Amino acid sequence: MCGITGFIEWRSDLTNQSQLLVQMTETLANRGPDAAGTWISGPVALGHRRLSVIDPENGSQPMIARDEDRTYAIVYNGELYNASGLGSELKRRGHVFRTTCDTEVLLHAYMEWGPDCVDKLNGIFAFAVWDGPKEQVFFARDRLGVKPLFYSKSEDTLVFGSEPKALLQHPTVQPAVGPEGLAEIFIVGPARTPGHGVYKDIAELRPGHAMIYSRSGLKLYPYWSLQSEVHTDSAEETAARVRELLIDTLERQLVSDVPVCTLLSGGLDSSALSALAVAYYKRTGQGMIDTYSVDYVDNDKHFRSHAFQPGADGPWIKRMVEELGTNHHNVAFDTPELVQALDSALYARDLPGMTDVDSSLYLFCREIKKDATVAISGEAADEIFGGYPWFHREEALNSGTFPWSVAPKMRESLLSPELREWIRPLEYLGDRYSDAVAEVPKLAGENPKQAQMRVMSYLNITRFMPTLLDRKDRMSMGVGLEVRVPYCDHRLVQYVFNIPWEIKTVGGREKGILRKALEGILPDDVLYRKKSPYPKTHNPNYLSAVRDRALAVLDDPSSPLLQLVDATKIREIAASPESSSNLPWFGQLMSGPQLFAYLAQVDLWLRTYNVTIK
Repeated sequence: MCGITGFIEWRSDLTNQSQLLVQMTETLANRGPDAAGTWISGPVALGHRRLSVIDPENGSQPMIARDEDRTYAIVYNGELYNASGLGSELKRRGHVFRTTCDTEVLLHAYMEWGPDCVDKLNGIFAFAVWDGPKEQVFFARDRLGVKPLFYSKSEDTLVFGSEPKALLQHPTVQPAVGPEGLAEIFIVGPARTPGHGVYKDIAELRPGHAMIYSRSGLKLYPYWSLQSEVHTDSAEETAARVRELLIDTLERQLVSDVPVCTLLSGGLDSSALSALAVAYYKRTGQGMIDTYSVDYVDNDKHFRSHAFQPGADGPWIKRMVEELGTNHHNVAFDTPELVQALDSALYARDLPGMTDVDSSLYLFCREIKKDATVAISGEAADEIFGGYPWFHREEALNSGTFPWSVAPKMRESLLSPELREWIRPLEYLGDRYSDAVAEVPKLAGENPKQAQMRVMSYLNITRFMPTLLDRKDRMSMGVGLEVRVPYCDHRLVQYVFNIPWEIKTVGGREKGILRKALEGILPDDVLYRKKSPYPKTHNPNYLSAVRDRALAVLDDPSSPLLQLVDATKIREIAASPESSSNLPWFGQLMSGPQLFAYLAQVDLWLRTYNVTIK
């Protein structure tokens, strides 16, 4: 994994812009702590920071290839899980390789097939290729959006990068936010509308999209999207296919020239990947695998069971470690660390985020990085297989909005009257929901319930899952750790998307088909335990700390937040013990404490990034 950046100015020779390119590239040093490289040729400047995973001795970027007098150059962030097979095919077509890294395979795939190369790729990626013969730059992002790519277009200049911070170094890109960006922050956030960069000058290349920038302009287009198809497999056949795809996907993703570990929460998704990884390691003679889990000091004293988090994970982690015989590491954090890391999490995202859910992952990844470079995570299984409670509750299914947007009217009430009038947050949220529903590929012959569940699945995969993938990428790459997400394999996602709801919930359980697919791989008690999400702190000291921080912001007359919010309303919530702790705010993990932390992050973001509002 790496960080990429660069800019193209058709009317310029960028040879004298090397310092600017280095400056942009260095902002991504945490994503690629092992090496740096830049390349400038005429109107094109490419920068790269490298985290060495495959062929560490070679594979430096930007990578250049010359075919007679034709020049190609690539900067690439990601992993190709079919690099070996693709490389063999290219060799048969006459291509010669100098390294064993997937970067060279990708570059030669573009040289052979041009933009159609994306159809050949299995992996997670964001890349830019300078095509000298055609005088154009080709960009692509993986199908599910695991790897990020932002860009900014102004006149004849295009600036791009893995994170907004790289683009913001360029003089044509300003840290300005308009009404849409503020609506993203205050009513959609910490989610983000696909393609929206929040900053006025920055857009995001959407998952499954590509773009070509040439002297004639910018062309964007989708090369992949979810398709609705009739599912003809029986429940038994479906379970077998899910199992086959998951095993194939994971084994592809365990390939690495550096240490690999798995994240283990004791839940279905992570336990399955850990069990399959252990089996693969035993079969291939690779010895013991390391597993990691996260918890919080005194969480056992303060944990209270509820619908979203019915039980603590600790006993189940221990159960799986004993079952699998892994070398396990339990990492625990205390409240002061979580609060302090809110700042680091903000800088990693360049935007306010999931507060302590972000900061704990940041700290967790930082600990893992001490011993490993690659981790396997169970992210996205709930979106794909229908695990969240909102898949199973009529009020959520019929809410007419995103089910994770749990309190939009309350969120609107926190804003100043002037801001409410300017950004019209509820109207904005409604429009984004309508846009998402309109995208859903219909399937003729479905009954109303089946059609309803298809919509819910689509919303989760294309609108909620990116929030968690953003979080996973920024927090892990913020400390130079690569996290792979096998459940996001596009073949698996496409297949599961079309499994009828009655088969997805076979046995009358959420994610029933995944449980059925994993029979014999996991012990029955783990296989059928109730879902529990990523753990968060339940320590009341955290609430006190972030509430005090938010109130300190409101008491500071220089705070840029004051013009945007209704300080009286926020103080009323802070004064109410019930609202402070249990106020629903976003998704299943974020309530009162996270609201206060988010407001503090917004204030820090406005100050630190010198955000202007216009």
